[in-house]
Amino acid sequence: MLPLSRFATALLFSATTLLSVSAMAEEPRYNHIALRAEVNQEIAHDLMHVTLYSEAQDSDPAALAAQISQTLNASIAQARTVKGVSVSSGSRNSYPVYSENKGDDKGQQITAWRERAELRLESADFSALSKLTGDMLQTLKMGGMNFSIASDTRKTHEDALLKAAVAAFKARAQLATEALGGSGYKLVSLNLNTGGFQPPMPMRMQSMKGAAMMDAAVTLEIEAGTSQVSISADGVIEVQMP
Repeated sequence: MLPLSRFATALLFSATTLLSVSAMAEEPRYNHIALRAEVNQEIAHDLMHVTLYSEAQDSDPAALAAQISQTLNASIAQARTVKGVSVSSGSRNSYPVYSENKGDDKGQQITAWRERAELRLESADFSALSKLTGDMLQTLKMGGMNFSIASDTRKTHEDALLKAAVAAFKARAQLATEALGGSGYKLVSLNLNTGGFQPPMPMRMQSMKGAAMMDAAVTLEIEAGTSQVSISADGVIEVQMP
C-alpha cells in the first residue's frame, strides 16, 4: 500500500494529465478554410454495345420456347466467330395473349403465347460489330445501340485527373493563404470524389427492318461521342498566421 503522500501525489498527477488531455481535445482551432477544386475532361467512348432480340408468338408455349432458343443459339454461334466481339444473353420473358369474349361468362381466354429474348454484343472494334450487327439483322431485330468507356480507359484517366485535382487544390489553398496574409497552411482534411461517366442515351432502332439497316450500314459513320469525367477535391486547411 502506498503512503498517503505518495498516493496523493499520484492522484494529483493523474488528474493533471486528464485535464491536460481534455484541454487539448477542446482547444479551439482557428483560421480554418473550406476549399473545393474540380478538374474535368471529355473522354471518347471506346466500347460499342448492341442489343438484338428475337420475338415470336405461338399457341404452343413449348414450341415457342424451342423456336426462340434455336434462333438465339444460332445467333450466338455466329457472333462467336467474329474476333473481338463478346456476346451474352440478355433478358428473356414470355406472356399470354388474351382475346376478349364478350357475353361469355368465362371472360378472357388465352389464345397464344408471346416470347421475347435478348442478345447483347460488345466490342471495341466498331467496324467489326457494325458489320456483324447488319448480318444478324437477317434473323433478329434491333433493340438498341449505345457506347461507353472501358474500365481500363476510365481508370487511366481517373488516375491522371486525381493528380490534377490535388494540384489544383494545393494551388487554391496557397492562393487563399496569401490572400489572408498567412505564412503557410496545414492540410486538415481532403476528400476526392469521382463524377461523370453517365451512360449516353441509347440509339433506338426498333422500327428499322433488317434489310434497311444493312443498306444503311454501308454508308453509316459510327460516332461514339464522349462522356465528361470529373474529379473534385474538397478539403479544409488551417492557415498559419505570422
